[in-house]
Amino acid sequence: MIVETLSTFPFMYESVMGSSMMKRAQEKGIMQFAAYDLRDWTHDRHRTTDDDPYGGGAGLVMKCEPIFEAYDALCGRGPSAALTGFEQPATGPSPRFCQTPPPKTVFLTPCGRRFDDALATELSREKRLLFICGHYEGIDQRAYRLADYEVSLGDYVLTSGELASMVVIDAVVRKLDGVLGADNGAVDESFVNGLLEPPQYTRPAVFRGEAVPEVLLSGNHALIDSWRREQSLLRTARLRPDLLGEADLSACEREFIERCRIADEG
Repeated sequence: MIVETLSTFPFMYESVMGSSMMKRAQEKGIMQFAAYDLRDWTHDRHRTTDDDPYGGGAGLVMKCEPIFEAYDALCGRGPSAALTGFEQPATGPSPRFCQTPPPKTVFLTPCGRRFDDALATELSREKRLLFICGHYEGIDQRAYRLADYEVSLGDYVLTSGELASMVVIDAVVRKLDGVLGADNGAVDESFVNGLLEPPQYTRPAVFRGEAVPEVLLSGNHALIDSWRREQSLLRTARLRPDLLGEADLSACEREFIERCRIADEG
């Protein structure tokens, strides 16, 4: 997968994309990453990417011209500019991936589709993603003509789209085959099957008087799997009951949840 970002603060990505799973994905050749500076597609000495909003109001609005010029360049259709690629920041005469098929373009916006595991899975199937990151008061509405996806992390406001894009990129890339160490690592995580993960434990077996559940020490994998499923059901019912409506549960599992709910209330 090719992942690119277009923003006014490209070096914000350096620590995230140069660490942990994101670094490993690049080292394995599973994901290629480049962060582009929107200012490289401006034409004034101040490298202006924003301006006052028409109609008045607080804040500044990001201009559509540099966004369109950058998009054209990244698709191999227009003038190119410098790029920043981690781990070895560099500038070059052309965007790195302009000879590949055009990217699917993702805008981070409060007006977008709420980001969840299903959307992360959907995005992970794309070959090339370009994240266009807003800042200040927002982006000129005309730029959204380029959007294939409009994504919101939730009902709150962040300082910049760079922060939101890092969350989305991480959630997407970890779903790519070979990124996580375990073969079923991404399959067993919260939300993949509509439920929260069960509790996890590691050494020591007893800490400050609290012991690891005996079943996890039993070596009986069928029993452990059954316990984990029950704990996942219980945790979801107690902490995120809104997820149960869409979860793929058997009649027996729904009866188990109802019995536990009645016991909790009693």
